[in-house]
Parts: sequence; C-alpha cells; structure tokens
Amino acid sequence: MNAFSFLLEYEQNGKVFQETALNHVLYDVEYSIKAAKIELSITTKRPIALKKISIAFKKNYDLREVFYANGYQAWTTSREYGISDRQKSVTPLSNLHPKLKAMAATSGDYLFTDYPKKTGAFHAYTYCYLRRGGAVELFGSLSEKNGFTVFRRDMTENLFTIEKDLDGLICDGQYSVFDILRIEGGYDEVFDRYFEAFGVPKLKHASLAGYTSWYNYFQKIDESIILRDLEGMAKVPEANIFQIDDGYETFVGDWLDPNPKKFPNGMAHIAQKIHEKSLNAGLWLAPLNAQKTSRLAKEHPDWLIRDNKSGKPIVGVVAWGGAYGLDIYNSEVRAYLKTVFHTVLNEWGFDMVKLDFLYSQCMQPRLGKTRGTIMCETMEFLRECVGDKLLLGCGVPLGAAFGYVDACRTGCDAGLKYGGEIYNKLTTINAEIISAQNSVVNTVFRRHLNGRAFLGDPDVFFLRDDNLKFTEEQKLLLARINNLFGGVLFVSDDVGAYDEGQLALLREAFTKKDITVLSAEFVTATDIRIVYSENGKNENEKKIEFNLKKGNVTLHPHSQQANRNE
Repeated sequence: MNAFSFLLEYEQNGKVFQETALNHVLYDVEYSIKAAKIELSITTKRPIALKKISIAFKKNYDLREVFYANGYQAWTTSREYGISDRQKSVTPLSNLHPKLKAMAATSGDYLFTDYPKKTGAFHAYTYCYLRRGGAVELFGSLSEKNGFTVFRRDMTENLFTIEKDLDGLICDGQYSVFDILRIEGGYDEVFDRYFEAFGVPKLKHASLAGYTSWYNYFQKIDESIILRDLEGMAKVPEANIFQIDDGYETFVGDWLDPNPKKFPNGMAHIAQKIHEKSLNAGLWLAPLNAQKTSRLAKEHPDWLIRDNKSGKPIVGVVAWGGAYGLDIYNSEVRAYLKTVFHTVLNEWGFDMVKLDFLYSQCMQPRLGKTRGTIMCETMEFLRECVGDKLLLGCGVPLGAAFGYVDACRTGCDAGLKYGGEIYNKLTTINAEIISAQNSVVNTVFRRHLNGRAFLGDPDVFFLRDDNLKFTEEQKLLLARINNLFGGVLFVSDDVGAYDEGQLALLREAFTKKDITVLSAEFVTATDIRIVYSENGKNENEKKIEFNLKKGNVTLHPHSQQANRNE
C-alpha cells in the first residue's frame, strides 16, 4: 500500500480549492506508510481553513470480499456489504422541501458526507474491515480528537480511501491527520488488538440486566407506574439495574424540575426505593439539549449553539416539538451541567445516567474545531461530570465514545412493531430511524464492541403480550440476539404481570452464556446465518438462521465440517 494519491481541500474567500501535491507553497506533508500503521501530518506555512484530507490506494476487489461499514453514530445502520449492495442515504422524498431534508438528516452525516448513488461503494467511520472468508483486514483510527476518520471502499473502482473530516479547522502549523492501525487476522483477534491499542480501560461490569421505562409508556410515566414495575423486576434475581427514562422532567433541559404531579415525592425518593430492592438506579437525560418550550431555552438563549450561516439556534433533536443544542464551550453551560450531574448522582443518588442525543453537539464545526474534536471534547467533559458512576451513551458517534462510556447503544431504537411504521415502508428516512430489523442487524454486526469498547446496548427486547405488534417468534428472536451479542439487557415490560412461562424466558434471556461466535453473515439479501459454540467446545456448535424481514427463525446444531462462509 505504499503507492497512494493525495488530496487536500481547503477554503479561501468562500471558494473551495483542491491540491494533490504533498509539498506546496502553502504546506508540507509528512507521512509513513507501513504494513501495520499509516501516519500522516501536515504543516501549514500560514493559517489555512482546511476542509478535508484524503489518501487513496488501489486495492483490488476479491470475489469473496465483504466490507464492514461502521455507521456515523450509535443508531446508524452498520453491517457488512458486498459488491451488489448499496449504502442508502436519506429518502429522496426529503428533497421535496428543505425543512423535510433537514429533519431527515438531523441525526446522521448526510449533509456533510458523500453517498455515491451506486452499488459497491461504501463508507465507514473510525474503523472498518474487509473480510474474505475467515480472514479479516481491519483499519482503525487510534484517535478522533483531530477529526472524524472516514474509510471508503469502492469495489467497482478497486479503490480504498482514508479521509479526515477537517471542516472548520483553521490550521496554523503542524497538525496530525492520520494515525491508523492495519491489523490482519481472525475476527476476534483483530478487534482484541485494536481496542488494546486504543487504550480502552477495563470494564466495570460483565453485563447489565434489568428495566427501562420507555418502550411501554414513553413519556407517560409517573411514580405509581415506576414503583409498580419496580416490584415486578425486583423478583428477578438476575436483574441488577432499573432505569427511568424520559418523562419525569417538566421539559427536556429542565432536569432539576421533576414534574411534581407525576413524581410528588421527587427523584431521590425513587432512587431510594430502587436501592431498597438491591438494584442500581439509572436515569435518562439528554444533557446537551433544551426543548423549545423549556424554561432553560427561554431564559438562556445565549447558551444555545447557533448556525454558522443564519445565526439561529440549531435544532439538534426533532422530538418534543424540537430541541436546541447547548454549547458546552459556554462556561455557564458547563457550570449548569456540572450542577445537574452532581444533583442527579450525588443528591438524588442515581448510580447510572443514560445520556441521549449526544450527536447534536457536533452537527456543525465551530470555534475552529472539527466535528470530531468537538465530540471527543464533549465526551471527555461528560465523563468528568459523571465521575466513577456508570455512563450509558446513546446517539453518539462511537469513535468519540471509546474510553469514555461504560456502556453504549449499538443500534437504533427497536420500536413496538417488528414490521415497522409507515415511515419504515419508504425507501428509507435515514439509517438512524426506529426499526426493530435494523436494531437486529446492528446487534449482530457490531458484536465486536461488546466487552471490548464498552458494554453493548442493543436496546430492549419484549416478552409482554399487550401494547406490541410482534409475533411470539419475533419476540424470541430479538431476545435471543440481544442475549447472544449484547451486554446491556433491558425490557420495558411490567414483569409483575408475566405468567410463569414469560418469567422463565426473562430469566433465561438475562443470563449471559459463554459463547464463541464462529461466523455471522448475510447469506441472502434478507437472511442472516449465525454459527456459534458454547462453553468453548467446538463440538457443541449451533446455528441460527433467520429471515430479517419476517423474523422467521431456524435453530439447529451445526456440523464442524460445514462451510461457514459459503
């Protein structure tokens, strides 16, 4: 891979220019391309507003090859692709109106990353791999603090490109651009080596299992519902955590104003009741956002992130009628958030916070910082605020979360209908949209994160009969996939209403097994095959095949001699 082409994009007087020379009157580039590592830095001779730097290699396509594309953030569809596949952008229907496009693009990378309109061309964030049978070639950035790293694979053109999103950076002097590892080996081997090199600290828990309130009640929770569901979950000895989700606060952003009608005894009372059941107490927040109708947004408009062009507050979340992003580089915002976390964790007594919609902090570069720099500095600040309590990240670009979170969502929301809502029937709204099927895909193909980068949170599974449109087979599929590949195992059911059969299924789903995944792959456009062994015994191999669209499952033993990559 020593031979490569170089491209630098920069902006001057409102125009974007491109340069292909490594040495130029404006800059000099230094690089080292070795078998195991790729490094590159730039030294500018005067301040330059950089946009992007990329290096491209000729890399022939192998007929057996699949490319793993790690999505932009925790919800983004992440999977293996072949030459006949296409990585989808937002639905073309969003082009009917600018506001519709902005809404569809809010949580993803669609406004600042190119999506080629052809098959065989894909992009990944922070890390990717090329797999040929059982042989894996992984490329992984060792830091996103200088900007998000994007890997591109064009199978039809035999190109492999590494680019750095430097939009917003004013470079004046030396700047490190790429610090990339290249690792070859088996699937587990390459990820063991990657996260060891990344320096991710040892995880505090082997797994978390319990309850979250969202998927049965959404914001319609109150003290009586929570305490009733607590009684049911307390009867499950495998459970160790009970998390309250959105709905306890008056408005998103006003975190220290619990709704007095819904929670008359306050949140410290709830945390105490959870602890009395020998469970860890968790609480959901979207700490970087303020609902348009919130007291915070009305009283502190100067705390809001402003659009680089219009100067208007940026809507970072379309939920709740819209929520603005809070600027963590504002000292008053940082002081406010420190007070919020101190209150929640130390005065109310919660043991874990689930922090949601974190991507909203880096939707635009600002203050001379790239999106990646902003997100990494945000995660560093949030970790400082949370201290040694548990932090579950959600809606966050994953490379920025490595080393800062104890657990993290690895896919989109599961939703209450396996087949999806009306919007799921469109070509796609975006790759972050609520979808049980996409949730399953991400749980399977981001399995390498669980236990290495953090505890993987595949979102909830369901065993209840009401307020749900899943078949029994679909419910069991979701529970089994979450158990096999997830480290955070949540239900939102009133477990106290379970019959004996449901309770036995829950206890089994909460019990992690000693498994080794031998292969997991698409065998058709809609069918996934998983081969694994239990207790380290290869003679005890098992296979699961299921149709993703229908949720139909086939379970049976699998011979050691079978071809795992046919």
